[in-house]
Amino acid sequence: MRRLRMILLLFGVMGSSLLFTGCKSENTDIKKIKDLEFTVVEDADVPEQLMQIINEKKKEPFKMSYSNADNLYIVVGYGEQPTGGYSISVDELFLTSNAVYIDTNLIGPSEKDYVTNAVTYPYVVVKTEFIDKSVVFK
Repeated sequence: MRRLRMILLLFGVMGSSLLFTGCKSENTDIKKIKDLEFTVVEDADVPEQLMQIINEKKKEPFKMSYSNADNLYIVVGYGEQPTGGYSISVDELFLTSNAVYIDTNLIGPSEKDYVTNAVTYPYVVVKTEFIDKSVVFK
């Protein structure tokens, strides 16, 4: 009988500790503070060091950010594509309390489009004001 009480007491202690340390519910909603103004940067205006990194990475899909004293550059590359005619849309760029969020999409050529049969490496370079926060790619 005494052993049964000890076992029940042990289970009671374990059960109550699980109750107090159970799953924590966090609010995972992304609360937009503001949309960020940005420009899509042409290759000629991309900082030289960043352009070197892009050229090294462009054969595979990649996502990265790069900053200098004045600007934050966000780059999304879609890797090797079999033809020309691809474009990239920047659907969202916004600030939250702890990060910068970006959402882009690769848009392929339509069947009506005349495209080159050369391999291409579509990527987009977005420039915005310098913000010292991590970048989250959606």
